[in-house]
This record gives sequence, C-alpha cells and structure tokens, in this order.
Amino acid sequence: MVTQGVRGLLIANLGMYVVTTTFPGVLTALVLVPALIPERPWSVVTYMFVHAGVWHLLFNMLALYFFGPRVGARLGSRPFLLLYFISGLVGALTSLLTPSAAILGASAAIFGVMFGYARYWPRDLVLVWGVLPIQARWFVIGMTALSLFAGFGGAQSGVAHFAHLGGFLGGWVYVKWLERHSPAARFRAQVARPQAGFESPGAALERWRAIRLEELHPVNREEVERLLKRAAGGAAGLTAEERAVLERFSRR
Repeated sequence: MVTQGVRGLLIANLGMYVVTTTFPGVLTALVLVPALIPERPWSVVTYMFVHAGVWHLLFNMLALYFFGPRVGARLGSRPFLLLYFISGLVGALTSLLTPSAAILGASAAIFGVMFGYARYWPRDLVLVWGVLPIQARWFVIGMTALSLFAGFGGAQSGVAHFAHLGGFLGGWVYVKWLERHSPAARFRAQVARPQAGFESPGAALERWRAIRLEELHPVNREEVERLLKRAAGGAAGLTAEERAVLERFSRR
C-alpha cells in the first residue's frame, strides 16, 4: 500500500516532469551545478525533482514505489520525508567533487530510501532487472561499491555517482540518528542508568555475587549458582521470581 509520503513524492516528481517538458527553460534553472550553488542555492533541493527523460523518471519512480511504502510505514510520514530530503541534500554536497557537472534526478534521495529498506529488512530478496534475486543488504553494498568504482574511475560520466554515494551516506546518518533517539533506545538508556532510589542491574549483580555460598544448604547453593550463571549474561535477563530468590539470600 502506497503511503502518504510516497504518494506525495510521486505526484511532485511526475508533476515537475510535466512542467519541465512543457517549459524546457525551467529545467535549466532547477538543475544542480555544484559550482553555482552560491548563485542558485535552491538547486540543492529542486534537482531532486527534475529528470533527464522519461526512462530516467520511470526508473527512479519505480524504485520509490517498491522501496518507499514499507520504509514509510515503519518510520512514519515525517521521518520518511526527512530521510528522502536529507539523503538528497547530502548527495548534493558530495557532488561538489564534480563541481562543473549538471546533476539532476531523485536518485540520491531514493538511494537513501533504499539504504533504509536494507537496514530494516536486510535479507529481503530484491529482483535486479526483475530476474536476478539478491538480498537487499548485498544489493545496497554492491551499488555502493559500483558507485565508488565508477565515481573515482570516471566510468559513465553521465551518471551522478558521487550523488548516489551521498544518498547512501545521508540515509545511513539519518537512520543511525533515528535509532539512537528512538523510544526503544531511550528506554534502554533509562534502564541502564541508575536512578534515585533504584539499584542498577550491574550493582545488583555484584551484590548477588557476594553471597556466601559456603553458608547455604547444598540444595540452595546449587540453585543460587545456577541463577548466578544465568545472571552473568545480564541481570535484566532474570525473571522476577529468580531475582527474588537471589535477593532473599543476598540480604541475609
């Protein structure tokens, strides 16, 4: 199912293609030429929405249509749009390595979306050219390597390889930022951080290890030893009942 964010981007790209084919002079004003960014700062955004031809547009929109909805559904509309635009903006910055080149197309932004897909569903199969199955993670790694080789090797000079690399880089940075500031990450940090009136899991584990095993009944000693071995992998992994057993012997 196409999400709201993906639908809006599809409409914007298709609409801009109609405008630029009807009024060709508009295309020149919206294309990104890195050396001219100080004179045309809007081009770091507008270049993402203009395309060199119908096949260029079709390839990018198909990629957005297939990869975008699932990423958008996971992240939400606003974070998904930020992923798209941040990837495109970083793609514009990395294009400074080719300052005189004319850069256009949504590829950098969509490469960031593709990275997001591979990050969350790395083992999903992607059909290259609709035939060759490859896991999403290897697809992204392969495309990155290809862009590196082509960008520094000068192959296919008509393709914005550095912009593609920037799209991957922007996607990686933003996804990492999202994961670091997600509710799950905040919860994990809160659990790991000692709070007033509460004992951290690490402190509890040290106190349990101080239990004098030689003073326990052999049956109790065996149970405590078993629980201490389980707790060695992380005190938070114990059940409430197991914690209660260790607490009972540690406070004697």
